[in-house]
Amino acid sequence: MQALKKIAISVGDLNGIGFEIILKAHEQIKMLCEPVYCINNTMAHQAATLLKSYIPNDFIMMSVEGEFTIIPGEVCASSGKYSFDSFATAIELARSKAVDAIVTLPIHKEAWMMAGIDYKGHTDALRDIFNQEAIMMLGCEKMYVALFTEHIPLREVIQHINASELSDFMLRFYESMKVKNVAVLGLNPHAGDNGVLGNEEIEIKKAIMDVNAQLGEEVFVGPLVPDIAFTPRVREHFTHYIAMYHDQGLAPLKALYFDEGINVSLGLPIIRTSVDHGTAFDIAYQNKAIILSYNNAVKAAISLIKNSHV
Repeated sequence: MQALKKIAISVGDLNGIGFEIILKAHEQIKMLCEPVYCINNTMAHQAATLLKSYIPNDFIMMSVEGEFTIIPGEVCASSGKYSFDSFATAIELARSKAVDAIVTLPIHKEAWMMAGIDYKGHTDALRDIFNQEAIMMLGCEKMYVALFTEHIPLREVIQHINASELSDFMLRFYESMKVKNVAVLGLNPHAGDNGVLGNEEIEIKKAIMDVNAQLGEEVFVGPLVPDIAFTPRVREHFTHYIAMYHDQGLAPLKALYFDEGINVSLGLPIIRTSVDHGTAFDIAYQNKAIILSYNNAVKAAISLIKNSHV
């Protein structure tokens, strides 16, 4: 019998729902992989006590230094720092090949800022740590959306819409995924209406034509009109989309597949997947958290391990 793959789990913000998800899902997850939870014994037992639960005997932990008092639903520097340190521990385990992949539970961006952590999120940190232009892709088997721009103000998106940056992004996306028939969204209403509502689609079309020419086949299609791109009739033809900005892609994705969606970082020397939801401070430690996204993230990591040459 083949040994289960090892996956490091970063616990996310302990003032949120991450640890509840870990405990709820443990019996299922240990059948899929050998999870290594990046948390120390003191913090794990404190979180379990708040959940009126316990730490299972087969719960493998990689200790993360530091202790603080968990306050459900509170944004604070101490929880932000601990979530980053858990994440950093998981990265080092993957970098040293002690584990085959990492799965991350949700952090709180404001808590990271309060802790003096400059990164806007996991993907931003991974780019800097590995000096690689990681791509953020979210979704599920039914539909994945890759984000050309991510956590930047909407007013800054337009300056990135040029054929050079878009071509580079599409080529990196193809190298990571090797999928065909990828829908590329326009930026403006009606995809610009041939310049009436904006000229950015000219750059998007140039990039599509350039990349398809380099690949020798029509891999990328578009630019599609954004307000109809996610209708059932269009989704019959596409499982992978490239959105120009965060909410353009994630609003329809989360409306359709919120509970089951995951986050995948492409183009890195390690495999990283994540849940596609936040810390849910409003229900922290109330035993209301749903584990579907987490389970799917673990399954996706295992699938990527099997298909990866990393």
